[in-house]
Amino acid sequence: MLLTCPCINQCPSVPQYTRVWLPDAVEAWKPAELTKDYTPGDWALCLQLEDGTNVEHKIDPQTNSLLPLRNPDILVGENDLTALSYLHEPAVLHNLKVRFVESKIIYTYCGIVLVAINPYESIPIYDHDIIHAYSGQNMGDMDPHIFAVAEEAYKQMARDQRNQSIIVSGESGAGKTVSAKYAMRYFATVSGSSSEANVEDRVLASSPIMEAIGNAKTTRNDNSSRFGKYIEIGFDKNHHIIGANMRTYLLEKSRVAFQATEERNYHIFYQLCASSHLPEFKTLQLGNADDFHCTNQGDSPVIEGVDDAKEMCSTRKAFSLLGINETYQMGLFQILSALLHLGNVEVEERSADSSTILPDNSHLMVFCELMGVAYQDMSHWLCHRKLKTATETYVKPLSKVHAVSARDALAKHIYAKLFSWIVDHINEALRSAVKQHSFIGVLDIYGFETFHINSFEQFCINYANEKLQQQFNMHVFKLEQEEYMREEIPWTLIDFYDNHPCINLIEAKMGVLDLLDEECKMPRGSDDTWAQKLYNTFLKKSDLFDKPRMSNKAFIIVHFADKVEYQCEGFLEKNKDTVNEEQIIVLKLSKVCFVCLFVCLFVCLFVQIRSNTQPFSSLPVSRSKMTRPVQAQRDHKKTVGTQFRNSLHLLMETLNGTTPHYVRCIKPNDLKSPFMMDPMRAVQQLRACGVLETIRISAAGFPSRWTYQEFFNRYRVLMKQKDILSDRKQTCRNVLETWVQDQDKYQFGKSKIFFRAGQVAYLEKLRSDKLKKACVRIQKTIRCWLARKRYLRMRQAAITIQKTTRGYQARCLVVFLRRTRAAVIIQKNQRMLVARRRYQQQRSASITMQRLLRAYQARQTYRKLLYEHKVLTIQRWVRGWLARRRCRRSLRAVVYLQSCVRRMAARKELRKLRAEARSVEHFKKLNVGMENKIMQLQRKVDEQHKENRELSERLRTVERSRAAESERLGREVERLRVAEEESRVKADGVPSLLEQLSFLHGECKKSKAHAKDGMQLESDLCEERDHYQSLLSEYTHLKERHADLKEEMTISMITNKPGHRRTDSNYSSNESEGTPSSGFAEGRNSSDAPHQDAVDMSVLLKLQRRVTELEQDKHTLQRHLDKREEAQQDQVKNAEKQRTAGRAELDLEALKRQELESENKRLKTNLAELRQSLATVSNTNPGAKATTSSPGPGSAPYNVLLEQLNSSNEELEVRKEEVLLLRSHLVRQEVLKHNKLTCYWSTVSSVYVRSTPDYHKLNEDGELWLAYDGLKETNSLLVSQLQVQDRRHEEEVEELREEVLRVREENRQQQQFLSQSLLLPQDARIEASLHHEITRLTSDNLDLMEQQEKQDKMIRKLKKQLKVYVKRAEEYEASGQMERVAPGPEPRSPVGITRKERDFQGMLEYQRGDESKLLKSLVVELKPRGVAVNFLPGLPAYILFMCLRHADYSNDDQRVSVLLNSTINSIKGVLKRRGDDFETVSFWLANTCRFLHCLKQYSGEEAFVKNNTPRQNEHCLCNFDLSEYRQLLSDLAIQNYQQLVRCMEEALQPMIVPGMLEHENFQGVLGSKPTGLRKRTSSLPGEAVYTVDSILQQLSVFHATLIQHDVDPELIKQVCVQQFYIICSVTLNNLLLRKDMCSWSKGLQIRYNVWQLEEWLEERGLSDCGAKEMLEPLIQAAQLLQVKKKTEEDAQAICTMCSALTTVQIVKVLSLYTPVIEFEERVSMSFIRTIQALLKGRVESPMLLMDVKKIFSVTFPFTHSPLALETIQIPSSLNLGFLTRV
Repeated sequence: MLLTCPCINQCPSVPQYTRVWLPDAVEAWKPAELTKDYTPGDWALCLQLEDGTNVEHKIDPQTNSLLPLRNPDILVGENDLTALSYLHEPAVLHNLKVRFVESKIIYTYCGIVLVAINPYESIPIYDHDIIHAYSGQNMGDMDPHIFAVAEEAYKQMARDQRNQSIIVSGESGAGKTVSAKYAMRYFATVSGSSSEANVEDRVLASSPIMEAIGNAKTTRNDNSSRFGKYIEIGFDKNHHIIGANMRTYLLEKSRVAFQATEERNYHIFYQLCASSHLPEFKTLQLGNADDFHCTNQGDSPVIEGVDDAKEMCSTRKAFSLLGINETYQMGLFQILSALLHLGNVEVEERSADSSTILPDNSHLMVFCELMGVAYQDMSHWLCHRKLKTATETYVKPLSKVHAVSARDALAKHIYAKLFSWIVDHINEALRSAVKQHSFIGVLDIYGFETFHINSFEQFCINYANEKLQQQFNMHVFKLEQEEYMREEIPWTLIDFYDNHPCINLIEAKMGVLDLLDEECKMPRGSDDTWAQKLYNTFLKKSDLFDKPRMSNKAFIIVHFADKVEYQCEGFLEKNKDTVNEEQIIVLKLSKVCFVCLFVCLFVCLFVQIRSNTQPFSSLPVSRSKMTRPVQAQRDHKKTVGTQFRNSLHLLMETLNGTTPHYVRCIKPNDLKSPFMMDPMRAVQQLRACGVLETIRISAAGFPSRWTYQEFFNRYRVLMKQKDILSDRKQTCRNVLETWVQDQDKYQFGKSKIFFRAGQVAYLEKLRSDKLKKACVRIQKTIRCWLARKRYLRMRQAAITIQKTTRGYQARCLVVFLRRTRAAVIIQKNQRMLVARRRYQQQRSASITMQRLLRAYQARQTYRKLLYEHKVLTIQRWVRGWLARRRCRRSLRAVVYLQSCVRRMAARKELRKLRAEARSVEHFKKLNVGMENKIMQLQRKVDEQHKENRELSERLRTVERSRAAESERLGREVERLRVAEEESRVKADGVPSLLEQLSFLHGECKKSKAHAKDGMQLESDLCEERDHYQSLLSEYTHLKERHADLKEEMTISMITNKPGHRRTDSNYSSNESEGTPSSGFAEGRNSSDAPHQDAVDMSVLLKLQRRVTELEQDKHTLQRHLDKREEAQQDQVKNAEKQRTAGRAELDLEALKRQELESENKRLKTNLAELRQSLATVSNTNPGAKATTSSPGPGSAPYNVLLEQLNSSNEELEVRKEEVLLLRSHLVRQEVLKHNKLTCYWSTVSSVYVRSTPDYHKLNEDGELWLAYDGLKETNSLLVSQLQVQDRRHEEEVEELREEVLRVREENRQQQQFLSQSLLLPQDARIEASLHHEITRLTSDNLDLMEQQEKQDKMIRKLKKQLKVYVKRAEEYEASGQMERVAPGPEPRSPVGITRKERDFQGMLEYQRGDESKLLKSLVVELKPRGVAVNFLPGLPAYILFMCLRHADYSNDDQRVSVLLNSTINSIKGVLKRRGDDFETVSFWLANTCRFLHCLKQYSGEEAFVKNNTPRQNEHCLCNFDLSEYRQLLSDLAIQNYQQLVRCMEEALQPMIVPGMLEHENFQGVLGSKPTGLRKRTSSLPGEAVYTVDSILQQLSVFHATLIQHDVDPELIKQVCVQQFYIICSVTLNNLLLRKDMCSWSKGLQIRYNVWQLEEWLEERGLSDCGAKEMLEPLIQAAQLLQVKKKTEEDAQAICTMCSALTTVQIVKVLSLYTPVIEFEERVSMSFIRTIQALLKGRVESPMLLMDVKKIFSVTFPFTHSPLALETIQIPSSLNLGFLTRV
């Protein structure tokens, strides 16, 4: 089919370089270019192909038709084929190839048809975000997609109240099933169901079932549908899915028994074999698929990438979802398994006309066991059949061939019945009791088929396609006619192909089908006789029927797509579709019973429409004559052809009653290679599916259509300024009349201009020529300017060179003169210097000689004097030593004598004292004096301790001063050493500095890693906050749904009462379900559908359970949080206790250590004194003999001293024991101080009188032993404590040493840093020092912050305790004063009373139960506009808080709880009723935040009250901790914020795409390309035209409203960030889904619009809020459209620039990039592959679109209010007179 443009053939000549299409046998069409002008009369065209080959194309002299012309490059790759200027087959094929192969786009519009090419790989264009992106969009606004067709059908159904249908056709392997499945998924996702029954899930669940039982692998497709189906998806009045119904057509039953090579049987059989290992399938006795004849004929049991076991799980899950329980499923699987075993039954040939089955055939036994039939009966009737005549009935044996055919026929019959039963059950499961209002039908039917051998199935398929093509042609013709009539242009009849004769040939009376049915009724009818009837009937009467030359068993029918030759063999058998009736009777007698369910299934499957046959009791084993039964009346069974014709007529009636939408699926190649197109196969399918017919009909009229505004914008360059009028329509008329002389080439409609084929290309050429001329003029001017600029620069350079040369010569002369004069001066000075140097040398030599001589003489004199002085010194020391030795000897002798005498006296005194000690009186005296001694010793010990402490303090002071001094001196020495060795270190320290620099780089990297970790923690916190807020929004939605259902139940109960009700006449059915009005309307309609109450009750119970679960989760989380806080508080308390106990122990140990140290010092002094005395005694007798007076060891004096020392030690021990004994006595005296003193002393005296001086008797009571044991324990305790104290002291010393080392290290690092910083330049030095100082201060601040937090917690705790104690003290004092005050006498005379000025406390008093009135006036009925204009901002929040303060002051927890809960519920109710009003939502967001801030500000917590005035601190809440309610209010604020975001999104959504993408601010410069039939519908008459100014105006309204309601500035910034994210995401998503928007000019437009948004932020001081960063992906996408895209450097620059875009988005933009003018170039595939290779390692999200519904987590920073509560006045207009100021 060659479609050429008529105007080309009428041209007198064709110029050189004209681009045409040349026919080719391999590629269908090749691009070529004329190398020579063509003039009429030439016999050939001289052409050159793209590879440089020159060819000649001969012109047919009879038709004289030329080659079709090629479209301009800017029109190639369009979304709609009708947008092409030249409409013909090569243009269509080339456009599809460019889009499919180069741009990887599989969908293309062709007028009203969507062409879908199978990509043979999974592509990410069917996600839920893509569905939501196409939802609500007009069909021409987005790129072609199956979702766009589905949305158009859904929208027309809702708008026109007319049923729709989507017709998906194409040959096997083209992707029909997938397209139909995605269309149904779109309906299920967009519409949803009206109840909780999940009807859309059940509709989608039918797909895996039908694919399992109706799809199979063929040579062309791995998942080919072997039947046709039409699914009607039903909708209610609200356009929600309520059910579905499926009709199937022409199941390929022959596949059950036979498969060709490389093909498979139906998927369900392989799924069963793959699941045979499961326990429930053990009884089916299955195995591998290769073991069964029905599944191994194609030698391809496995499909690559498909797991049959997993698919079986999906199939069973779908069965369960559709209500087919496990018992029914096992029954189905049992029948299918029986079919597998039936296929393996082998028939043995007994003779030429008979056959038999062995009696022990295992597969037949399994078949009979599974089917519950007798083995003998089934084996007999598989090899025999019953013949009935008028008088007798015969049993005839069958040959092996006929027996095998009978076996296969039985298998096919059982499978067909099973298939029909499953379809019926699916329809039953999808049927709804609600009345269906409308439906959308999805027809998935086979396309036109032609094979090498075509049989009955291909005949029926092509017959169905003839009917569909007829309906398609009529619909296209009708649309064309309606378009012309609507635009009021002259209508001319378009000749299109009418296939009605071909349809009559097949289905008319005495047509092919009638002759086939007639032949089937003949007793001896055969395929040959039927063929002869066809030849005799149609061969000479119809041009569409023909007979092959070499065959008498075939016929040819000329279809609309091609001629098809059909083989007559098998037509009659397939049309009859007969099965042995006796086999069916055997199956009816099945004894299998699965709890009565399988019997029902079996009966449903095998009930026949034929006559009732009597069951037989026994069967003969051989052929014999049988008795003739009563002749029963037989119903005539319809043939397959008749059934198919009737169902096809019913389908056409259904389609004619709907608005059709067409999807044509194309199979690009037979190799199943991804994104590879075989041109010949594609052309064949384009002809067969009617796409080229659509093109031909469009090309016959006016295919190109422009609106007047689009034409003006595009071709503004062809107009002069004077040609532009205010009336755009008249302007376009004038331009066309100027440039196109032939009036027949275009027509002016009411809103469009219609062009003939080729006229748009002509206008594009004129536009291109005009732009080229403008470019040439611009180039000429610029080149002239550049040349003049270059000339002026050269002239200036020559002048400069001359000036410089002359100056250089003058300077050279001056230098020569200066050098001559300098040489003379140098000679003079040099001679003078030589003479002066000689004189200086002579003078220096003489002076040196004199100095050496005088020095020698002085040294000789000095040595002599020094010798004499040393001699005198030696003599003096020797004489002194001799004198001292004599003195020491005399002194030692004297001391020795004195010690001997004193020893004798001491011994005498000792004996005397011992005698006195044995007396009682002495002991009494000793006791009396010992108490005083103990007291004196105690005082001495205290004084000694005090002195020791003072000395230790002084010692520590001295040590600190010495340490400071030593540290200062050390620093000074270090500084001097560094200064001394600085020059040497600088030279040697370069390597170390480099190492340190690398170390610092490593530290910087570590710090960056830590910073990244911090950022990761922050992001985790944000994600946790997002998760919490999303859960909160879900919880809010469920609560709202719960409340709605409660209201609906209440209203329905009210409306069910008898009585007259008034109804609203203008009630709208489009109201939302969440509003009370919709609930009331549903309540009114509930009487018509009583089952709805049960659904609502189930929903209510589900929601109640969900709410309960959420509340339990919330309480659990709250308990965990409380436990953590308590654990932290306990840890803090334990740490404080441990520190306190440690301090006490340290103090005690210090005291003990001081006592021990004093005792040790005293003992050491005594020991030193003794040693000194010994030394003095030994030195007194230096001249005595060693044997008599030497004080050495063993001598008498030495022994005497040792005895004295031992006696002193014994005395010391006795004294200690006495001290302990006396202490024990003192304790006893304290205990017995109430006893009489006389009795005590008498008892003591009697004891001591009766006692003897024996020591053992003195210790009879054991007191001394007890004292001794106590002393030992005390000593051991003191020793252990001393050891512990020493260890701690050592640890402290070690810590101090470590601290000193750390300080030294810091000093060293500081010095090193200073030395390194000195080497850096000034700027780098300052930056490094700042960085170092910031790091140090940051670490210090962190430590201080930790300490401050601990102190703050302790202070808050102490404050709370202090408040409690103060309150108790005040109550105690008040009670004490009340007790002390006594009633006094009444005053005798009256006293005057003066009224003081009342001091309000900032509280509002209300009575119990007034909460409802308060909230009704303050929340429910409040108008935000009036409050914002006339009253104080946040007034409702302040009033509520003042009421709350009074409830807290009254210590009434119930009033506090009721007030807060009622407030929260009232605000939620207002938001529920008026949640779509931005002003209301923003007003209550501001007041909720202010109420929350008031609770914080007056909570008494340190973090919130630090900015309060003293008066405000007095107003703090005193009785209740409302932190939990603060959390509830925070959650309410989050809900308000999310509702605010939704309001903004609803307001901005319609403006974003028209304002940011579609509207063009530069008219005529950024003109759009030509479009096809699918025009953009965003600017329809009557609709608002949005620009970027509309968006800015709406943003200004939002901002002004937020400012007016006094929303926190930080919250306003977060709102702006969310607004700009919405703008960016919606704009970018539409850009990624619209090929017409991806151009250089559109990038310029986007950047201009983004600049306006940024200017808006600058004007309002919001440039630093983070909103600009939200636009970064859109900015980078616009830059990507404008940058160069050719070289590898460009690719690297793009990868660096597009950091905010994902790889998928970058590749998508580059693939969609489309030139608008001829000077632009497309992006090559090699460049895109380079981009993909460079971005391969990037870790990012694989999603293509941004999440439009994303809401950032919101925070509510605390804002202090300086307003005093006592100054707030309540306006009377609020009707709050019942409140009293306190």
